[in-house]
Amino acid sequence: MKKLFAIVAVFAMLGLSALQYVNAQQEPADQTTTEDTTAVAEEGTMDETVAEAPAEEVSEEAAEEAPASGGELHKKIKAKFIEGGAEFMGAVLLTLIFGLALAIERIIYLNMATTNTEKLLNQVEAALEEGGIDAAKEICRNTRGPVASIFYQGLDRYDQGIEMAEKSVIAYGSVQMGLLEKNLSWISLFIAIAPMLGFMGTVIGMIAAFDQIRIAGTVSAQLVAGGIQIALITTVSGLIVAVILQIFYNYILSKIDALVNSMEDSSISLIDMLVKYNVKK
Repeated sequence: MKKLFAIVAVFAMLGLSALQYVNAQQEPADQTTTEDTTAVAEEGTMDETVAEAPAEEVSEEAAEEAPASGGELHKKIKAKFIEGGAEFMGAVLLTLIFGLALAIERIIYLNMATTNTEKLLNQVEAALEEGGIDAAKEICRNTRGPVASIFYQGLDRYDQGIEMAEKSVIAYGSVQMGLLEKNLSWISLFIAIAPMLGFMGTVIGMIAAFDQIRIAGTVSAQLVAGGIQIALITTVSGLIVAVILQIFYNYILSKIDALVNSMEDSSISLIDMLVKYNVKK
């Protein structure tokens, strides 16, 4: 189920990015047609709007400026994406998509693994007093999360002694920690790769700018500035992707630390509970 969430997230982001790229490529062609149609429409309605009050014109312009600002920002982002080059900007975008897909999958998994350990301990203690080990194992079997799985392993080894139950809890706790930290290495890899791809695009863009200078034979400030600006777009994009993924990565680490602390505290409480149950028995 968790893998299904990750796959759906990857394909959704890939589809969205492909749609954005197609719209960005079609924008220059559509822009000329829209400019012509708006010019004709303005000429046709100019005579009708002359008689309107100045206050109404100001209010209409203010109402139209709000959505235009958001649309212009979207257009600028698409324009910068095209200027940076499809090869490296596409690679940086794929890094963001796969990194976010893995991060979302980890967040969903960790949220599903979070349980109320205090409530679980109370239920296990009550089950031990009323129905014994089997009743406590049934409670753990019907509860999701790594804490319940660790409890079940410890209760399952209770007949072999308290020491064996404690060793089982510790060993299975290490297994659960490995499951919690799954795919974190890939997220950290994407965090490192994104700026590298950006720097690589910048270096290649600088080489192309110097080639243009060599072909032109003269150093033009406009030519150099334009080449450098386009080359630096990939670096900025790579750094932005790394910052976004780093925020998700740190959030995931904080969730894992909280779960590990909960697992350790509850495991100690379980062993103490088993010792008390053994004494009463």
